[in-house]
Amino acid sequence: MDTGWRYRAASVGGVAGLVALAVMLANNGTVQSAVSLVPVLGRLPVDPPTGAEFVIEVALTVVVVTGAFVPLYKPRPRRILDIVALAHKRTFVAVFALATIGYFDYTYKVPRLTLVLITPLLVAVLPAWFIWLRRPEARSERATIVGDDPAQIEEIARGADLPLLGYLCPTTVHALTDAQSVAEDPGVRSTGVAHAADGGRQSAGLARLGGLSRLEDILVEQDIDTVVLAFDEPDRAEFFGALDACYEHGVAAKVHPAHADTVLTDRPDPNASLVDVEIEPWDIQDYMFKRGFDIAFSLTGLLALSPVIAVIALAVKLEDGGQVLYRQERTAVFGETFPIFKFRSMTPEDESAMPIDDDDNDRITRVGRLLRQTHLDEIPQLWSILRGDMSVVGPRAVWTEEEHLLEDEAETWRKRWFVKPGLTGLAQINDASSVDPGAKLRYDLQYVREQSFAYDLKIVARQLWMVGVDVWKALRR
Repeated sequence: MDTGWRYRAASVGGVAGLVALAVMLANNGTVQSAVSLVPVLGRLPVDPPTGAEFVIEVALTVVVVTGAFVPLYKPRPRRILDIVALAHKRTFVAVFALATIGYFDYTYKVPRLTLVLITPLLVAVLPAWFIWLRRPEARSERATIVGDDPAQIEEIARGADLPLLGYLCPTTVHALTDAQSVAEDPGVRSTGVAHAADGGRQSAGLARLGGLSRLEDILVEQDIDTVVLAFDEPDRAEFFGALDACYEHGVAAKVHPAHADTVLTDRPDPNASLVDVEIEPWDIQDYMFKRGFDIAFSLTGLLALSPVIAVIALAVKLEDGGQVLYRQERTAVFGETFPIFKFRSMTPEDESAMPIDDDDNDRITRVGRLLRQTHLDEIPQLWSILRGDMSVVGPRAVWTEEEHLLEDEAETWRKRWFVKPGLTGLAQINDASSVDPGAKLRYDLQYVREQSFAYDLKIVARQLWMVGVDVWKALRR
């Protein structure tokens, strides 16, 4: 991504030019005549301005829209979806401002038909312009190293083919590195840069930019495009916290090939010095389809099942007078947590993180056993899907306290954190539960490798069939 005045000049000039073209196109007589054939739009007057009036209209629209897009001119890292959302928001702000100006001052009024025509044009072309500015060939890469392993930081600093601006590491690691350097050569003062492993004062020319807590600030302040992770234990929370920061700011991440099995990568080259991490496994088109399906599925389910929800809530309340809903913290993408809700199916006692089979669980109530057999206790999770905390399909959302037990059973458990948890998934439709973490992990990782929107639809179809069969069996009993 170009930085400084070049990016700002390109973004401002592009917005101004595209807006001017949109206004000219909207005021074309042929275009307006064609649009007037649409029943609703035909009520708007067709009267393209000319001369000074047209110049004022173009100038006013360019100034207002260009001013509304000020937040997008800074070359800070952003995800593509964030660019689209922010560009749409600023477009509607600009159109509202133009309509307001015309309402109070007829001299600077932009015709209603022009506003109606330029809005969809700007909604389409302006986000595309900012996305195009972020194309790989237009980026002047700026990278930094983040980690707690001095040896890795040093090796990457000496061998990486990247324009490194510096590194971030914990204060204790930084102090240890400097102390070792001074001990090896008492005449050398602490410099805060990486030193060669052979003990010589062969500086890699990198300055320490701060601790790990400053990562997000550095990403924005230094316009970082790439983060190279150099952690001694890549399954720790700090490692996934750094990945989360990269995800939120649209920054690429790389890792040493030795740790490629811990993260999602695209067939790493064993001879490469660094491996690209797939922070966003879904491309923007599939992501939009998946999110749209999540919203439609959850909203339809909540509305269609509202009578069932009322009956279940009443049954749970009447059985023992306890709470209707059960709340628990579950692990989401990159180790973050979110609250999940289910219809309460057990007595409210102290629960253990150790997984237990339903047949051996004496805390399950009579209503709760029926809810579990028919999967109806999962209905409140549709709200979590609608909010965006979960997806319809994905790895099972695991209780936060249970994560530690499952990690002890399978070292690569956290690889599931790259994908949003789901209401159903391969593990669910194959009856793999938490009491068998090995089987559950195999199915979850298989989904992570093969995920696609079409794959999701197949899993949903199979899950709905299984739910129907279980409900039928329960009714027959």
